[in-house]
Amino acid sequence: MNRFYQSTNLLRQLRGSLAIAEKDARIYYVKPPVIISGILFPVFFFLAFGLGKQLLPCVLVPGLVAMTLFFTSSSVGPLVTPWERNARTYERLLTTPVSVFSLLLGDVLAGIIFGLAISLVSLVLGFIFFAARVTHPFLLAGGMLVSSLCFSCLGILLSSPATEAPSKVIMLSALVRFPLIFISGIFIPLENLPYWGKLIAPLSPLTYTTDIIRYSLYEVRFYPSYLSMVAMLAFSIGFFSLALKLHQKNLVKGI
Repeated sequence: MNRFYQSTNLLRQLRGSLAIAEKDARIYYVKPPVIISGILFPVFFFLAFGLGKQLLPCVLVPGLVAMTLFFTSSSVGPLVTPWERNARTYERLLTTPVSVFSLLLGDVLAGIIFGLAISLVSLVLGFIFFAARVTHPFLLAGGMLVSSLCFSCLGILLSSPATEAPSKVIMLSALVRFPLIFISGIFIPLENLPYWGKLIAPLSPLTYTTDIIRYSLYEVRFYPSYLSMVAMLAFSIGFFSLALKLHQKNLVKGI
């Protein structure tokens, strides 16, 4: 009987997460800040810094796909919670039979779907204009999925401050995401980084995403693929656990 109740409760929470993800997709995918920070900004940013250096396709294409995946997956989460706090719908959601865990999981799913959908466009552009070829399709699919999960968990972590102003969360998000770009081997391959750069590169989950995509397309890598996958899963668990703890703490403060 107890197992049946637990299974029923788990299914209810999962349905709640899917409903929240659907709600986020319908409402927030078309919001101007999400479109700008998630789609337009990474493209123009990469064109400004990448094409000006005349990067090789083996650096350009993986970097563009990784950056698009990074920005899109992490752009939904930081905006959903402040907007809903401002509209007083956040508390309404928590009064339903949905836990904070399910609420955050729904936001993570929304970020994953958004990130994968947009990054596939960048990947197709790489096929068309730079003759990229997928040499390890399963690794590429798995790497992009785990990367999207990791960056989406980072997004909900950035949304944890108890504020109703999306602009404050956007500023925090920029302060965190921008430094990660420049230490991740996007513009400079990891093997060409100075010694100190190689020491700090593993601190960014984007490093492992770029390395997996580069190996999947051009068979060039710096880390073993299994190590990159394990590292991104570890980052995902860490980001989500910390986000859950902070959201629950701020919820208690608000009561």
